Amino acid sequence: MNQIWSPAHMATFAKVVDLNGFTAAARALKVPKASVSRAIAELEAELGLKLMTRTTRRLTLTPAGEQLLPHCRAIVAAAEQVHQRAAELGRSRQGPLRVLADTTYGRVLLAPLVPRFLERFPQVPLEVELGEPEREAEFDLTIRAGADVGPERIAKILGAPPAILCASPAYLQKAGGLPSAPDDLERYDLLMPDAGAGPIQVLRLAHGNRRAELSLRPKLAVNDPALLHAAVAAGLGIGLLPEFLCRAGIAAQKLKRVLPDWDPPEQAPLCAVYPATLAEDARVLALVDFLAANIVPALKSSA
Repeated sequence: MNQIWSPAHMATFAKVVDLNGFTAAARALKVPKASVSRAIAELEAELGLKLMTRTTRRLTLTPAGEQLLPHCRAIVAAAEQVHQRAAELGRSRQGPLRVLADTTYGRVLLAPLVPRFLERFPQVPLEVELGEPEREAEFDLTIRAGADVGPERIAKILGAPPAILCASPAYLQKAGGLPSAPDDLERYDLLMPDAGAGPIQVLRLAHGNRRAELSLRPKLAVNDPALLHAAVAAGLGIGLLPEFLCRAGIAAQKLKRVLPDWDPPEQAPLCAVYPATLAEDARVLALVDFLAANIVPALKSSA
């Protein structure tokens, strides 16, 4: 006999014993009584053991049936847990998709896209919170920089923001004008992302096939792009920033690009991170695909 049906037959055996009858078990399982009788017969044939004897009034377990019953009950319990968990997953997929976004990226990139997503996917309600990525375990989807995840999570790269050097016109005037070459940066105040490498940071620039590498001591090193942008706008120095954060300031002539022909390395990639258990969740896939299609153009430099 094909053993693929063995777990179902074992569960049927446990149900017959627990309900003290073939008729009651058939009613609970919503199958004909003959199907229950056949399942027990096939199980006994497969195991080569008699599990029970029955008369018109009672069932009696054999010694073999007594010993195997707890294991068969465990199969029933496991099946019930599967159904319960499936119901929980079904309920969660009907509720809002909970999204956590890094504050800077959320305000500048995600916020304009949320209304458009809801218009296109009205059946997918959202709960969006801006905050620290350390809380991503509490959410269905996190938008943050960096693709470093454990085996229980998936990171979908949405794009890598180009970086630029820029400063306020007031700072540049006070500092004696624009630098004309990378080596000139050594006499300016530098505002840099915090790379966790100590007081000295290495800035690498490229201009076609030419390369420049500078070891600098920043006036400010901070891991928050929004705070770094505010410091640059306040005239504290030349900052290394994601280009998309500087577009409005450059257009309004409140910021000015520095060494525009020299390109810094791209920033850490912007990623959508979600649990591996939601890899097939239609809500998650819809939002990730939507963001990948719309955030990537927003990240590209307009210069």
